[in-house]
Amino acid sequence: MTLPWLVADVGGTNARFGLVNRRGGPPEHVAVLNVAEYRGLSDAVAAYIADHAGGVRPGAACLAIAGPVEDDRYRLTNAGWSGSVEDLRIPHVDLLNDFEALAVSLPHLAGDDLVSLGGPPPAAGDTKAVLGPGTGLGVSGLVPVRGGWVPVPGEGGHVSVPAVTDLEMEIVRALRADGLPYVDAEHLLSGTGLPRLHRGLALVRGVTPTAATAAEVVGSDDPLCVETVDVFLALLGGFAGNVALMLGARGGVYLGGGVLPRIAERARRSDFRARFETTAPALTDYITAIATSLIVAEQPALVGAAAWLAQRSSTVELI
Repeated sequence: MTLPWLVADVGGTNARFGLVNRRGGPPEHVAVLNVAEYRGLSDAVAAYIADHAGGVRPGAACLAIAGPVEDDRYRLTNAGWSGSVEDLRIPHVDLLNDFEALAVSLPHLAGDDLVSLGGPPPAAGDTKAVLGPGTGLGVSGLVPVRGGWVPVPGEGGHVSVPAVTDLEMEIVRALRADGLPYVDAEHLLSGTGLPRLHRGLALVRGVTPTAATAAEVVGSDDPLCVETVDVFLALLGGFAGNVALMLGARGGVYLGGGVLPRIAERARRSDFRARFETTAPALTDYITAIATSLIVAEQPALVGAAAWLAQRSSTVELI
């Protein structure tokens, strides 16, 4: 009997699971579990297999983790899970950073999976970059090699925040005076960062914050919330431009994460692309030729995890 592959996208808030029943096939039986309801990854995998996958025993797995991975070990940056995948008792397990998996998905996304945020169509065969605000701020690259692609993981979300305008620098200074000694990009450009950015803007404006969560900030027409989202998208454009330059991402910069799909139209109308294109005045022609696209596919990291196993299928046997 053929055994399926287990694929997963494990974030600080949700853990998404699916099964791949044939090489090159899409993830099926997809389910989303709340990370806070489980003691660790092993418990969540067991619950998924029992409750959503009919108790099957996967022959292989690829797990995308929102945090550092090394060999068989993982650690969620924004949750308490850590350990070794040997505890899962699955014959073959590959670990990827969640944005590595998202990067691997890029050649498999097209059409309605993407929304243009400006620039020409993405160049198919060149280096690509993906970044995005979810619970944290993830960054990865994808480099073409003979016969496929290689993801380039990193922790780019923890570089300095790209504050350029007077207002952005005032917000950073206000947050530092308020007790945050170092302000990195993830501190403002993430689901947890949006309320912090909102508070910083309130401090600058001398008013009381009107929202406490990312959902409240993006869902409100209160002027302070509207301005917060405007500043957020402009900062994100500058950050995306920095990533494009560092990776030489002529194949396009793609944006994922859980925040942006909810404000896709606002992102299209915002200063995101203008800030992206003015990141490096000395290289205007270079950066304006780079496409920026928003990923709106439902489970792209699962697609990437499945693609990774398919690419490695010469050493991963379905039995």
